[in-house]
Amino acid sequence: MDLRTTFSCALLLVTLLPLSAKASSKIYVVYMGEKKHDDPSMVTASHHDILTSVFGSKNEALNSVVYSYKHGFSGFAARLTESQAEALAKLPEVFSVKPNTYHEAHTTRSWDFLDLEYDAQPSQQQGLLQKANYGEDVIIGVIDSGIWPESPSFDDSGYSPVPARWKGICQAGQAWDAKSCNRKIIGARWYSGGVSDEVLKENYMSPRDLSGHGTHVASTIAGGQVWNVSYKGSGLGAGVARGGAPRSRLSIYKVCWVGGSCPLSDILAAIDDAIEDGVDILSLSLGAGAGDEIFGTLHAVLRGISVVFSGGNDGPVPSTVSNAVPWVTTVAASTIDRSFPTLVTLGNNENLVGQSLHFNATVISGDFKALVYVRRCDAQALASRNVTGKIVLCYAPQAASVRPPRVALQDAINFTMEASAEGLIFAQNAANSLTSLPVCEGIMPCVVVDFEIAHRIASYWDITENPVVKVSPTASVVGEGVLAPRVAHFSSRGPNTPFPAILKPDVAAPGVSILAAVGGSYILFSGTSMACPHVSAVTALLKAVHSNWSPAMIKSAIITTGTHCAFT
Repeated sequence: MDLRTTFSCALLLVTLLPLSAKASSKIYVVYMGEKKHDDPSMVTASHHDILTSVFGSKNEALNSVVYSYKHGFSGFAARLTESQAEALAKLPEVFSVKPNTYHEAHTTRSWDFLDLEYDAQPSQQQGLLQKANYGEDVIIGVIDSGIWPESPSFDDSGYSPVPARWKGICQAGQAWDAKSCNRKIIGARWYSGGVSDEVLKENYMSPRDLSGHGTHVASTIAGGQVWNVSYKGSGLGAGVARGGAPRSRLSIYKVCWVGGSCPLSDILAAIDDAIEDGVDILSLSLGAGAGDEIFGTLHAVLRGISVVFSGGNDGPVPSTVSNAVPWVTTVAASTIDRSFPTLVTLGNNENLVGQSLHFNATVISGDFKALVYVRRCDAQALASRNVTGKIVLCYAPQAASVRPPRVALQDAINFTMEASAEGLIFAQNAANSLTSLPVCEGIMPCVVVDFEIAHRIASYWDITENPVVKVSPTASVVGEGVLAPRVAHFSSRGPNTPFPAILKPDVAAPGVSILAAVGGSYILFSGTSMACPHVSAVTALLKAVHSNWSPAMIKSAIITTGTHCAFT
């Protein structure tokens, strides 16, 4: 056989190979609307038939399937080439085909602030919490990063047996067995089909929570009463931690992974299973941005399941709200009447107030330190100044419109630490987001201040030959002295770009410095992720009182009921 003949045969072989062998494939999500059969096996079989028609091989079709959505709706996730995805999109029974997207994970005081006191006084009329019997036996599905079952917030002492209507499972895995579930956490599943092997190696391959996000959310919704907790045992935010519907049951659906986000294919599989399992409420503190909606939620709502979403953390930029379809409740984040004031004393004895989590005795000093004003605290600016052993003021209001404060703060902390500074005072348009500050613990004090306070510090620095500053330990303040509620600066705003006629977000709830369970401790988190579970819990309470109400009725009751707040 000569060279020309060999080349021709090789070319013919390549031409005849199936497309899947020649082109790279990736996960696509195929949506087919309402299922055509009640039998899940028949729904799955129809998915295999459609894929076989495209692949030309039954075995290849079966091997391509990542998930088959067969309980609440019809669809599947499969590894496809671009041309195979285009071929599927042309089929009349297929509604949409799109690449797998990756969503991001978007309280000792907050429930009292909302007037949902656990123990009503004898002279008081019973509130919603008591009328709902604390959410007794309402089943809430939490689609998030898993849960830490050993937390005291999930103790099942005094609970009755699991409701007979429950059809879910407790899926075993790494550091998780059947005993990890109880009469509080009645179900748990995990989904890894859309996650790479490299990411899975760094995570618990089970419903166990590594990031703490899902645990925080679940305990905010339904955590039992835990006395004498505070932020990392520091005394900050001290009180009784509990969820809004503390007697409700939890079913956990782990779809979010550290380093791997929350794949849409996995989220849809969780929704599909949750519908079949028998949840009453679905709570999702995640999103992929404005316009990227999760279609499976419609089928949950059609089956009487209320769905509550976080609205996103891309504020204060307009038209950034996510999860904005009309049938779900979309939640913005607001402040509560608690702050963590931190006294900043200048060398001229002027006392100013910011917020911090500065409690660690190893870095608390009563001494003044040199102050340096670096404006925008990027690596280049810090390298041009001698900041070693000094407290750095980062104040660049013109940059706030370009970079979100939460990103700029994290970068400023990292850069000032690398430059060997001994403290940070960071200016942002609202000094109420403390999410990044735990990174400073045990290393240096980090304080956030608003632009007005920052301007006064900068003015002092400008007119003083040897400016110095001192940062005092943080305190906790609760009550009327804290102006609240206010919409958090990071909370995504409308208008609702995909559906301009629908106002979104629907409602705001506490989402700033919320204390809840993370691992075996209690941590302050901020975000619409923290606001969403507050509304999920209220939804559960209304479901307990009005079991025959539809999701639309419950949503309507929440967004049309309120108390007039007069600020003076």
